[in-house]
Amino acid sequence: MTAFQFKQHSTLPGFGLTFGLTLSYLGLLVLLPLTLLFVCTVSMSWEDFRETVFSPQVVAAYKLSFRTALIAAAVNAVFGFIAAWTLVRYRFPGKRIVDSLIDIPFAMPTAISGIALTTLCSKKGWVGSFFTPFGMKISFTEAGIIVALIFIGLPFVVRTLQPALEDLDKEVEEASASLGATRFQTFCRVIFPAVFPAWATGFTLALARALGEYGSVVFISGNRPMQTEIAPLLIVSQIERFHTEAAAAIAVVMLSASFLLMLLINMIQWYARKRFH
Repeated sequence: MTAFQFKQHSTLPGFGLTFGLTLSYLGLLVLLPLTLLFVCTVSMSWEDFRETVFSPQVVAAYKLSFRTALIAAAVNAVFGFIAAWTLVRYRFPGKRIVDSLIDIPFAMPTAISGIALTTLCSKKGWVGSFFTPFGMKISFTEAGIIVALIFIGLPFVVRTLQPALEDLDKEVEEASASLGATRFQTFCRVIFPAVFPAWATGFTLALARALGEYGSVVFISGNRPMQTEIAPLLIVSQIERFHTEAAAAIAVVMLSASFLLMLLINMIQWYARKRFH
């Protein structure tokens, strides 16, 4: 028996076919577009590339995109956990309706959600009118971008956590309580370590969606350069001006930074899974 076995035997045949289809699918739909993106960028000179991706307007868009995405993902990580815990552990009237409402951001077109959020958060909107007397503005500000990203990212955390919470054995919690642990200790040492991998996955998915979101943000942000202009909007603007190379360069920087950020999160998730288990 060899030390490394590439293929694990299964009662179901077809490993070669399914493996080949998987690689072909990933190659055509994922690797090929990304490769062409980098090829388009390579055709630029280093001076043009540096001038494009490090201009003050583009750098401001990078910072805004990553800052708002991280804040929205962190908020969703907290409230998504609470929502998933409530839906799994408690019974209450209208539970199925609440559970269905979680999926609305999945089904609703992003442009419609952006228009709806802009209307609600405007000065005369149902939500914005409560903050206007205090001098607070949501629409056409960074706060509005965060609200839109929270809206579209919440289902990723909830739907990822629900199966993990459903599989969590309640007897373990009862055993922890019988040994004298408080509710807070049971949560920190029993519940959260068990669902941490799923929680981290939901956070990563929400963050990835927020970084690439365009439709809902473009309406509520106001698109003011150096203030509320996100990186995806700059990419679309460059394409509309037929500056394909500049759009590809900005996209490559966003892709590289996102990949490093996701890699860091996955390493933390791997370390936590290895330590807790």
